[in-house]
Amino acid sequence: IRWQVPLSVDTYRAITMRRALDLGVDIINDIWALRQPGALASVQASRCGVCVMHMHGEPQTMQREPMSGDAVKQVLHFLRERLQVLQAAGIAEARICLDPGIGFGKTVEQNFALLREQSQLMALGCPLLAAWSRKSSLGAVTGLDVQDRLVPSVAAAVLAVERGARIVRVHDVAATVAALQVWRSIAQV
Repeated sequence: IRWQVPLSVDTYRAITMRRALDLGVDIINDIWALRQPGALASVQASRCGVCVMHMHGEPQTMQREPMSGDAVKQVLHFLRERLQVLQAAGIAEARICLDPGIGFGKTVEQNFALLREQSQLMALGCPLLAAWSRKSSLGAVTGLDVQDRLVPSVAAAVLAVERGARIVRVHDVAATVAALQVWRSIAQV
C-alpha cells in the first residue's frame, strides 16, 4: 500500500505491527508506548515513525482509578524514559512522536494541566501529538454530550497547536482545518 499521505496504525500488538509494516504502513501509534512483548523489536527492525503515548493504568480501569498528583511531572518523566529506551534501541529521535495521553487515566484537571503546561513536554524535543477531539474532559467543563463537542474540540486543537503540538488527532477535519487556517493567518501577522 502506498498513499500520498502517511498511513498510521493504532496498535499495541507486535504481530499487528509487523503485518501493518509489511503492508507499507508509515507510523505505528501505540497506547502502551512499545511496552508490550515484541512491540519494540517490531518497530526497531523497520524505518517507520513511532508514536508513544502515556497511559495511566489499563484501559479497563484507568478512568475509575486515574493517576494522582502532578500529571505534568509524571507524564514528562514517563515520556522522557520511553524516549531514552527507544533511542537506546536505535530508533532515531526523528522517527519518534510523543503523546501525553489526554483522557487516558487522568482527571479533568490533569488533562487541562497537560495542555496548559504543554511547553514542558515540548522541551523533550520530539513532535507532540494532541488528541483532544470529543474527549470527556471537554464535556465535563462544557456540559456538552459527545456528539455536540465540535467547538470545544476545535478550540482545544488550536490551543494545542499554538502551544507547539505538531500533530492533532481529530474527528472533524474540515472545521479543525478552517480554525487552524484562521490561527495561522493571525500568527503570521
